[in-house]
Amino acid sequence: MKQIKWTMPSVAKTTIIMVLIAVFFVTSAIAAGKQSSKFGGVQIGAITYSFRSMPDQSLPVILNYAVQSGLSSVELMGSAVEQFAGIPQSSDSKILAQWRTSVSMDKFGEIRKMFNDRGVKIDILKLGSHNWTDGEIDFAFRACKTLGARGITMEVSEEAAKRMAPFAEKHKLYVIFHNHGQPGDPKFSFDKVLAYGPMLMLNLDAGHYYGATGKDPCELIERLHNRIASIHIKDKTGPKAADPNKNMQFGKGETPVVEVLQLIQKNKWHITCDVELEYSIPEGSDAVKEVAECVEYCRAALVPKKKIKRTT
Repeated sequence: MKQIKWTMPSVAKTTIIMVLIAVFFVTSAIAAGKQSSKFGGVQIGAITYSFRSMPDQSLPVILNYAVQSGLSSVELMGSAVEQFAGIPQSSDSKILAQWRTSVSMDKFGEIRKMFNDRGVKIDILKLGSHNWTDGEIDFAFRACKTLGARGITMEVSEEAAKRMAPFAEKHKLYVIFHNHGQPGDPKFSFDKVLAYGPMLMLNLDAGHYYGATGKDPCELIERLHNRIASIHIKDKTGPKAADPNKNMQFGKGETPVVEVLQLIQKNKWHITCDVELEYSIPEGSDAVKEVAECVEYCRAALVPKKKIKRTT
């Protein structure tokens, strides 16, 4: 068998070819919108509610907004999903229930492919209510599974936890509870909610938590990290601020956003961190530009070139 003799020129030529191939695939992925928003081991995403102020709310355009913002993961609002799938334009709950319990999953499969083709993972689906019929709740889980999401998310309450726990175990998908200001009520307890079942998880809104309680969310995250699926990232003032519980541009509030991100990074917890844009959009900007700025703020916290300083 003839041996191949490697010379320095041939090695250099081969190396150059390999580099060019790698550059081609990287640039092709970027051109296709398949950028990554996972930084330093932490997946940064956004809830698509962040784009609510944009003029076109159709699902393909919402996907464009996500790609333009540099995202590779989203918590997807169910309203746009149902509209894409053809839900009747009706306020009659019986008509909506009939559609949900009979609709084919074909359109939902199309949605998954559409997002996958652009390099955006549907991580969580915001769809469903504990007030829905059994058939509608089953529909929410079928849609979730078809989209490839980890679970469905809804507002936190003990009533919802009690109702949804059996469905989560039946479908082997998470119900992920989102908080607003409930933790500010001394009677409220995340532990009581989670005790209803092992498939119940938290979508902890760190900003709302801090804005309502003034407590460092890092302490809660450390204690309940194995029951937290995702965290909504926003920057708010605390309850004792001159302008209390106010949404601010990232870095201008009092919420320990950087500390939350770095805590998750340090411990290598599998917790997605989703930007939720709720502060007032500056004149001349729009939601896509602001989400991109928020994503960049998170990136800098996780793979910093220079230390982030708060501005007041």
